[in-house]
Amino acid sequence: MSTDVLLSFPAWLRLREAADAAARADGLVEVVRRRLPAAGPIVLHDLGSGTGSMLRWLAPRLPGPQHWILYDRDPELLAHATAGTVTSADGAPVSVATRCTDLTRLTAADFAGAALVTASALLDMFTAEEVERVVAACAAADAPTLLMISVTGRVRLTPAHPLDAQVEAAFNEHQRRTVDGRRLLGPDAVDATVAAFARHGVAVQASASPWRLGAAQGELAAEWFRGWLTAACEQRPELAAPAAGYARRRLADAAAGRLGVVVEHLDLLAGG
Repeated sequence: MSTDVLLSFPAWLRLREAADAAARADGLVEVVRRRLPAAGPIVLHDLGSGTGSMLRWLAPRLPGPQHWILYDRDPELLAHATAGTVTSADGAPVSVATRCTDLTRLTAADFAGAALVTASALLDMFTAEEVERVVAACAAADAPTLLMISVTGRVRLTPAHPLDAQVEAAFNEHQRRTVDGRRLLGPDAVDATVAAFARHGVAVQASASPWRLGAAQGELAAEWFRGWLTAACEQRPELAAPAAGYARRRLADAAAGRLGVVVEHLDLLAGG
């Protein structure tokens, strides 16, 4: 398989930002807009903010003024997230504060006064217990919750290759791995989150938000593929030998603009 070095995490977040923006379900945002308080400023809490892609995407789609509170465990990522100026849909100012903390320990008190809680590409890194705690905090705060770009485990590559299904299965097993005693939910996180909200009496709307990568997204497709295959081979070392030729072919297709990738995600709006 490829020995190319994978991008740093901040670089990966920057590379994927446009694909996330194109995939997110605008229809759920329209539901949110109709239910926001009439008087501002509105307060929004973003979990696992990374470099701030959700802020940059969502703030201009909502009225202002707005105050965002960004949460992450990485202070360097939070520094990236606050760089630059963002305005709302009506040109009103958007202010930003950051909190470097463990997301899974947040409570309803942390979300007091929130008009909306958001997250993007986060749920798969939680355990079942952690999902329950986050959902309980949102439900107790009576805060609508918009959770976007959550993986489902389903991937389609074109042209098809006999190894695709094995790599997909191994990658999904890797996403469900145990890390420091924590068994991650991976692609099971969406169902676990919907069930957790249901236990709290909160209805959830779901909308598909797939990545559709073609020739124009060749760099992202290649980087995604490297990470996908690397994780699969870590999970199933026996894949490493056949993966070498597979990687060369797939990366050559990506470089030539021949590789098509669809990565399925779901967006969830709870309590909206």
